[in-house]
Amino acid sequence: MKTEEIKRFLPQVRGRYLFDVPLAPTTWFRVGGPAQVTFKPADVQDLSFFLKNRPKNLPFHVIGVGSNLLVRDGGVEGVVIRLGQGFTNIYLNETTLDVGAAVLDRNVATLTCKEGIAGFEFLCGIPGTIGGALRMNAGAYGSDISQILLHAFVIDPKGILHRLTPQELGLTYRHCDLPKDWIFIGARLKGQKGNAKEIEEKISSLLAERERTQPVKSRTGGSTFANPEKAKAWELIDAAGCRGLTRGGAMMSDLHCNFMINTGTATACELEDLGEDVRKRVLDTSGIALRWEIERIGVKSVSHIGEKAA
Repeated sequence: MKTEEIKRFLPQVRGRYLFDVPLAPTTWFRVGGPAQVTFKPADVQDLSFFLKNRPKNLPFHVIGVGSNLLVRDGGVEGVVIRLGQGFTNIYLNETTLDVGAAVLDRNVATLTCKEGIAGFEFLCGIPGTIGGALRMNAGAYGSDISQILLHAFVIDPKGILHRLTPQELGLTYRHCDLPKDWIFIGARLKGQKGNAKEIEEKISSLLAERERTQPVKSRTGGSTFANPEKAKAWELIDAAGCRGLTRGGAMMSDLHCNFMINTGTATACELEDLGEDVRKRVLDTSGIALRWEIERIGVKSVSHIGEKAA
């Protein structure tokens, strides 16, 4: 469906529609084509209204801050939904936290640290939003979102609100059973009373470890592949000879070889092709098929035929 045609059928919302907006500046990789339509809902009710009244054949995607996302060079057809100010609520009641999907993970870690609430420290090392953390059951340092989640608030494709437990979401390692067209709008999280100074020291230690072992200052998307059962993705990648492997401007980091980075000139196609090359080499050497942890959306342009990785 062409953009001009889509414009005629979009429901009248209180939020904002933007058209043919480049997505590359909003993602950590800094690559990718434009979104045909970007919708920034004013609040939950506005989002629900849009979903109830949108053309049913109009595809949509939800993205956060783009920290774990690869937008393909051809751009994204349909509507990209970006949750903003209307989804940044935080309400603390003793050790229970109600938080909107657009709140940054690190902000939750900072707030709970100040209030002396333990259990949220691992969020300091996840560069995304609560919505994204719920979608992939994000985790770090031996913890993940399922361990602190009481229930999530979700809107289905028909605009109906649901409250779902971790069991109903089917949260497992870096996975959620919920269909991609169900949208996380918030969550109720649970910690426990702790010592603010000890929590602060733990967060400082985790951040120092992250900076020492990960290319945090590079254009990256975090861990490229999820760890297989009883194995570590980086060890399999290293054993397959993929540390430092390149494809155009894309490279598997020398510091942490499960991190794919844009060295400055990479296209989304080069990044994705590099990832698929790594998957093939790991499969050939270990018999294990790595699963992408980075979400990839949009239309893939023609691959660089005949170009080989270094």
